[in-house]
Amino acid sequence: MTGGVIQSIDYAAVAAPLVLVLVAGLVLLLDAFLPARPGGARVLGLVTLGGLAAALAVVAVQAASGATRRTFCVPASLAGETAAASCSFVADRFTLVVAAVVLAAGLVVVLLSMTEIAGAGPGERGRIPAGEWYFLLLATLAGAVLLPASRDLVMLVVSLELVSLPVFALTALRRHDGRAAEAALKLFLVSVVSTAITLFGVSLLYGVTGSVHLDRIDAALRTAGSTVGDTGGDMAQVTAAAMVLVVAGFAFKIAAVPFHFWAADVYHGAPIPVAALLSVVSKASGFAGLILLLTSALPGRAALWAPGVAVVAALTMTAGNVLAMRQRAAVRLLAWSSVAQSGYILAPLAAYAAEPRVAVGASIAYLVFYAAMNLIAFAVVMLVSQREGGDLEAYRGLVSRSPAAGLALAFSLVCLAGLPPGLAGLFAKIVVFRAVVDGGLGWLAVVMAANTVAGLYYYIAWTSRLFAPPAAGESRTVTARAAAGVAVAVTVAVTVIFSVAPQVVLSVTG
Repeated sequence: MTGGVIQSIDYAAVAAPLVLVLVAGLVLLLDAFLPARPGGARVLGLVTLGGLAAALAVVAVQAASGATRRTFCVPASLAGETAAASCSFVADRFTLVVAAVVLAAGLVVVLLSMTEIAGAGPGERGRIPAGEWYFLLLATLAGAVLLPASRDLVMLVVSLELVSLPVFALTALRRHDGRAAEAALKLFLVSVVSTAITLFGVSLLYGVTGSVHLDRIDAALRTAGSTVGDTGGDMAQVTAAAMVLVVAGFAFKIAAVPFHFWAADVYHGAPIPVAALLSVVSKASGFAGLILLLTSALPGRAALWAPGVAVVAALTMTAGNVLAMRQRAAVRLLAWSSVAQSGYILAPLAAYAAEPRVAVGASIAYLVFYAAMNLIAFAVVMLVSQREGGDLEAYRGLVSRSPAAGLALAFSLVCLAGLPPGLAGLFAKIVVFRAVVDGGLGWLAVVMAANTVAGLYYYIAWTSRLFAPPAAGESRTVTARAAAGVAVAVTVAVTVIFSVAPQVVLSVTG
């Protein structure tokens, strides 16, 4: 070696995930040295909330500056091109929007976790160790913030696993709960299979292009495209197989058909804060990784993968809505609804070849609104199920018993259905429909319209129960803590809409 290479790190670029990692270490230290007192779990929860708020403030400052920050770059002398084109970590508008959604969702999940731990009895409290709980939450959120900034295959896979691995433990952390252990085992098996498939596809993609950086993969495929096409060699088939495997691996993470079968059982068996984490944070991370792969590493192959994405989107929204109609448990209904919503988020990507910027913007816009509304729904479901059970009949007359909880849940369901006065959901669906129609996918727009009507059945059925008169002799009430928790969740969700949505609209409209 004739000389060493010194790589500088832009700590401002990695400040948000760095804050989360440092706070996670602090939580472990506090849990080890704080005396065992009833208020110890609350202290750890407040420290976690403070760390998330600090990381969200960092993201807000970076967004206000308007600059794109890059670090972990290959030096120009080794890259043979500009160093900026070969960076592993890029904090651009896409990264900051996804990170803001993830961190805001993390705030709500931590609030729900504090309620879950505080609401448990003495025996139950011992089954949920607060220190490990909050440490694992922070680890998952750190991976979720790192993932949208990842611009090489290695960092992308490592970040995705950092999101997934702690969730196994979170799901099974409630000791002596057989249903939670079963859910954790199912999630573990699904994640192992999806990781193996993803790594196989990544290895093939690296073998074809000789690079792990997403922009170089695209350049290598474009350069080799004409040669491979003329000779009819096996490289084109290997590339196609790599694309299918990588997309299939991410399809597991977002619960897209045919890799959706695990969602309802895992959501139903996991603690409700973990179900909310899976439905929003894990899904947002999975979509961020999928979008990066398709639009940064494989944009030149859009004509090949876009039809497949369209078919998967149509099947996913249809299967999710059909299965949601049959559910009588609130969490299982939200699980299948989440599968259906994944189809709506996927749909604009099928039109990427025609309108690249609009397609990505529409998917992210819908993801933002879905995340906010789903968090409100899970907040109410958790706070109601603690006292009244998880069956849909437990929500009959909720508006009269607890107006805050009932109206918040009704608002989220109406938004998810895309009906007024839920203008957020209506706007999101219009953005998705416009992207699909402008992309020339009229058949997919028809499928979406049919599924939107089908979704009205279970959303309206649940909403009608909220306003129905309570059953004779019904005296159950929701506690003041429940109403306060819902109010906080609604505030955070609305803040997400009005702070992140303008940036998303700008990216959609150009």
